[in-house]
Amino acid sequence: MIIQSIELNNFRNYENLHISFDEGTNILFGDNAQGKTNILEAAYLSGTTKSHKGSKDKEMIRFGTNEAHLRTMVLKNGKQYQIDMHLKHNRSKGIAVNKIPMKKASELFGILNIVFFSPEDLNIIKNGPSERRHFLDAELCQLDKIYLSDLSNYNKILNQRNKLLKDMVYRPELSDTLPVWDMQLADTGKKIIRRREQFVKELNEIVHEIHYRISGGREELFLSYEPSVSADLLEQELERVKPRDLKQCQTSVGPHRDDLLFSIAGVDIRKFGSQGQQRTSALSLKLSEIELVRKSIHDTPVLLLDDVLSELDSNRQNYLLNSICDTQTIITCTGLDEFIRNRFEINKVFEVISGQVFEKGQVIERQG
Repeated sequence: MIIQSIELNNFRNYENLHISFDEGTNILFGDNAQGKTNILEAAYLSGTTKSHKGSKDKEMIRFGTNEAHLRTMVLKNGKQYQIDMHLKHNRSKGIAVNKIPMKKASELFGILNIVFFSPEDLNIIKNGPSERRHFLDAELCQLDKIYLSDLSNYNKILNQRNKLLKDMVYRPELSDTLPVWDMQLADTGKKIIRRREQFVKELNEIVHEIHYRISGGREELFLSYEPSVSADLLEQELERVKPRDLKQCQTSVGPHRDDLLFSIAGVDIRKFGSQGQQRTSALSLKLSEIELVRKSIHDTPVLLLDDVLSELDSNRQNYLLNSICDTQTIITCTGLDEFIRNRFEINKVFEVISGQVFEKGQVIERQG
């Protein structure tokens, strides 16, 4: 699949923009804070309904305006899809595919598969477990609509249970309703745990081989899923920790407490790995993500690289760029020196200056 073009109206710092991409490697270069990442954000939003930054819809609307529009043209398996989004300040976003409105935002998932790689992803291993859970959820939601539904339901149930635990401090009689939420949380949580277990097993087979090659055969990386409690014991564990949950007014066990273990030679590199090991493992994880999507949908995802090359040494840069030759890639960077020096193939180059985009010295679209 490829993104053919993106059209923006009052999105971030773009009043009007229409940009067409090549099916190969596309470079967006320019100084910082010019709007390069905003284009990647629009692409990611078109595939996942969310900002990779976690921004709210109103924060993506150009300052001084009331709404924003995005139109992304996607070619997938010989069929063209037109994805339209309408962002508003105080209402849910409107989404249409081929001019047919979507009743739920989740209906968009699966049309455009995106793998996003930013410098922050290089720290996924040394940072907290919430980032590793987000990695699992973000990819699974793109690949599995049932998982997306289960996760959405689980989060709603979790919020309701936590609210009830707080309300019970002042209204103990509400305790009669707690078993209902416990049962729903356990039923949905089991599904999430089992799907994550399956996903990590599939991912582990791919990441092990990729990391072995990147490290020159020196290291073998293994991933292990670490649920806070097994699926079979979730219901019993909720009952066991209930006194603690009542005291802390929050749910202490379940998929929202899970983690992902990265180990080399039996050593937990989250705690004891060098920065080089952690960064190489993060790169292996992202490349594995691309391969897993290929196997799952029998097509290539679109890869977005947000200024990540500057954070990698030349060997890792070479491996990354040589691994994605058959994948449409949109790369942001501050300069072209690395590409020229290493003679990497570039299919299209755009320069971004203060919300204006130039292709090979020609203005694509100016503000106003």
